[in-house]
Amino acid sequence: MFDHLTARLSRTIENLRGRGRITDENVAATLRETRIALLEADVALPVVKAFIEAVRAKALGAEVLASLTPGQAFIGILHTELVQLMGGSGAPWKLRGRPPVVMLLAGLQGAGKTTTAAKLARWLIERERKRVLLASTDVRRPAAMLQLERLAGQVQAEYFTAASDQAPASIARAALERARSGVFDALIVDTAGRLHVDESLMAEVRDIDAAVGSAERLFVVDAMAGQDAVNAARAFGAALELTGVILTKADGDARGGAALSVRQVTGKPIVFVGVGEKTEALEPFDPERMASRILGMGDVVSLVEQVHRQVDIQEAERLTRKALKGKSFDMVDLKSQLEQLQRMGGVGALLDKLPGAAARKGAMSADQGDRELRRQIAIINSMTPPERRNPAIIDGSRRRRIAGGSGVQVQDVNRLLKQFLQMQRAMKSMKGGRLRQLMGALKGGMPP
Repeated sequence: MFDHLTARLSRTIENLRGRGRITDENVAATLRETRIALLEADVALPVVKAFIEAVRAKALGAEVLASLTPGQAFIGILHTELVQLMGGSGAPWKLRGRPPVVMLLAGLQGAGKTTTAAKLARWLIERERKRVLLASTDVRRPAAMLQLERLAGQVQAEYFTAASDQAPASIARAALERARSGVFDALIVDTAGRLHVDESLMAEVRDIDAAVGSAERLFVVDAMAGQDAVNAARAFGAALELTGVILTKADGDARGGAALSVRQVTGKPIVFVGVGEKTEALEPFDPERMASRILGMGDVVSLVEQVHRQVDIQEAERLTRKALKGKSFDMVDLKSQLEQLQRMGGVGALLDKLPGAAARKGAMSADQGDRELRRQIAIINSMTPPERRNPAIIDGSRRRRIAGGSGVQVQDVNRLLKQFLQMQRAMKSMKGGRLRQLMGALKGGMPP
């Protein structure tokens, strides 16, 4: 989402390299470029003005420490102000209130409210171990209720069934009674949207909120909406006492302006970010980590958390035991590793969280990396079980058959086999106890 902004800010900060002090002149030039970068990212003009003034006040006359260049000092100032712009450092979002906690999702049509309701339910079930009931009050959009019912089944949440001829407020009230009698921890209410803000939409949302006494009123906004997102946020904020914002489609081509503007306009924190279409693609929003990613500093903490959460520990232990015993690394093992990488969101999702991601993306885009990942898995799927266990038997005719079966060129098959051979040699070098010795040495070198 922030690729363009990150690239522009990186070039801007580069201009400060080699300077001994942050002066009025270089601050003015750098802030001018920063203002352009923010405006190009579709950040609201009042937000840009306030941000630039805050950075200028801290940057002018700032002494550069002996260990820092002016560029690094300016990055520190930008990072601090970006964190404040997006909500500041605070405690992570938690489900608060007496069960069942009612969570109302509001927003314009197409923002992704229904999918977000299912994502939020999954997050509460898997991370917080809560019992969740989903209910849809969208009686206008065709199949909206059926969509949420099917998504509820996917995320292991329960769904409150209602007739589409009922009043939305009545559906919400009945769902709350079901949540109370069923001893649910949370009730997530999905509401209808419109293509634009109108009074009937606001009146309906207010009626639903009054019927259930929502503890959380979350505004769901499309990150690709740009300035429209700011206008919608202002309207919903006036109609409802919002408690937070959920930013969707942050994995798309959005320039990031909504994320930097909505918090300032509504005065409410961004609590979650949707980073993909799948139901697990929802991340808690952390201003400090997001500011680091915008400035090309990466988000290694989130990456480590994701690895702990999504990597198959048993499969990793199986591969380690195989290496310790000196057994050959085969195509079955390689496919397993590629699929784990795919489950973590692919190459693009990992690149975004590594420091200097913008520079690396110049050499190979995230989309190219994800396509290559899918291509390699398709090639392995086109192999027979004996070929996967012993790739050495794959001769010219087999390579042509595999290429035809996976829809790639023979050169692609050759490239994968060459990469596999290099990985196999690396694994073989660990046999005979060398991996155990290495792990023991590392363990011995760790501080107590």
